[in-house]
Amino acid sequence: MDAKVNEEEQLKSTALQTAKTILTARLRAEEQLIHAKEALEARTGELAHSLSMLSATLESTTDGILVTDENGRIITWNQKFIEMWRVPKEVIDSREHRKLQEITGKQFANPKSFSDAIAAIYAGSPPETFDVLEMTDGRVFERYSKIQSVASRNVGRVWSFRDITERRRAETERERLLVSEREARERAERETQMKDEFLATVSHELRTPLNAILGWANIVRAAQTPAEIAEGLEVIERNARSQAQIIEDLLDMSRIISGKVRLDVQRVELIPVINAALESVKPMAAGKEIRLTSVLDPLAGPISGDPARLQQILWNLLTNALKFTSKGGRVHVVLERVNSHLEISVSDTGRGIAPDFLPHVFDRFRQADASSTREQRGLGLGLSIVRNLAELHGGGVSAKSEGLQKGSTFTVAVPIATATTDADPDRRHPRAGTGEIAREKIDLQNVRVLAVDDEADARVLIKRILGACGAEVETADSGAAALKILRETRPDVLIMDIGMPTEDGYTVIRKMRELSSDEGGSVPAIALTAFARSEDRRRAVLSGFQMHMAKPVEAPELIAMVASLAGRTQEARTTDTKVTTAR
Repeated sequence: MDAKVNEEEQLKSTALQTAKTILTARLRAEEQLIHAKEALEARTGELAHSLSMLSATLESTTDGILVTDENGRIITWNQKFIEMWRVPKEVIDSREHRKLQEITGKQFANPKSFSDAIAAIYAGSPPETFDVLEMTDGRVFERYSKIQSVASRNVGRVWSFRDITERRRAETERERLLVSEREARERAERETQMKDEFLATVSHELRTPLNAILGWANIVRAAQTPAEIAEGLEVIERNARSQAQIIEDLLDMSRIISGKVRLDVQRVELIPVINAALESVKPMAAGKEIRLTSVLDPLAGPISGDPARLQQILWNLLTNALKFTSKGGRVHVVLERVNSHLEISVSDTGRGIAPDFLPHVFDRFRQADASSTREQRGLGLGLSIVRNLAELHGGGVSAKSEGLQKGSTFTVAVPIATATTDADPDRRHPRAGTGEIAREKIDLQNVRVLAVDDEADARVLIKRILGACGAEVETADSGAAALKILRETRPDVLIMDIGMPTEDGYTVIRKMRELSSDEGGSVPAIALTAFARSEDRRRAVLSGFQMHMAKPVEAPELIAMVASLAGRTQEARTTDTKVTTAR
């Protein structure tokens, strides 16, 4: 009985102990579960805080940020990235990385280089990359990427994009300024060198004639015969004039630079000015047996200018041409009217101008050969003075040359004089003053003129102007009518408009030149037209006209042209003078 009781007590004790153990274990497990839950919540809070800090960091940077996994799939980004690349919200929210690449790739100046670079990066997995991207809209980005690893395993890549457009522009501007500064410095150094060379040239050019003057003065003092004295005086005079010209050039340039040149402006006929300049250089031409020729249009018209300064322009151009033309060469002068300007061209068969020096031929202190071995004397100011004086007259000067040993041509253009109230009444425009028709004192009695113009007023005007001088004027309103009258009457002079309906003046004059002389095919013609460009003038002459006059009609010029073609004036001159040395 006792044994049985003891066994029951023992079983009961064991059961209680087991229950206690189980309960304790369960309580401990519940306690551990609570601690684990608290730890998880704490860790989750920490992660949420970290993500919040990361997001805040991404949004606070001025760079565009994109995070991708190891396969290039989108993980996260910041707002700056979306703004820089102009990515639609639905695309970035879908995380379709291929669609993103397609959108961004189109913005590159070189899309292929972009796609190739992306493929190379993911294929090679370099730890870091850096390059510069140029967009089609002119923007410039820096792109930086860095691989992200966990336990030495590649888990993705962070891409950073920085807009450096303004910085690049600033760098470009800085580089431009540096280049500009360097060029300015080099230009200043060149100008300093040219001035040094110029001063050396001035010294040489002043001392050379001075040496001859002093030397020959001593010879004259000791001379025994009149011939020796005469020779010495001639040398002294020539070198004194040379020195005076050098000084005058220096003074002229000084006045030009300081803006103190003043022109004595008056109405000037250029033919006497040109002839005077030609006459003054004949001795120089004679010394080199150079032929001087000229073709001067007597109908070119007057200009407003300073006669002395205009002659100086011509003298400088002529002496320059003679200086660089070899013995037996030729210098040719042409005066012609081109639109509202008169052009004076001086051409020579001389040395010519090298292409690299041609743009600088009118620069001060510049000479094609400034070395001590140069063949030609002078300061190199003459052409610069020409340019400045031409500009003071409201015109300009240009130079042309096919190259060395191919001669050169200098052309001065000056505007034709405009009518003024104190101008010669006989040279006023018909609409000036009282409206009386101005005319040259030229008799056109019995000169038969055919005037062709589709405008009735123009025909009446021509008839009145020429009729007042005694001309017999018949008119036609079309090319067909003109050809009919031409065959029937064979006038002395034809005046025809260019711009006419059905057939223009070019067509009519060509048809006329195909006629025989008996039919009027050789009648001299004037193109009277509103087409006033230099190319229109050339086209008129090439088509068969002898002269070209731009509208509005200037009565004196029209009268003079008709008189010239009708043989009523001998003002047109062509000189061709061969000058040789007296033996």
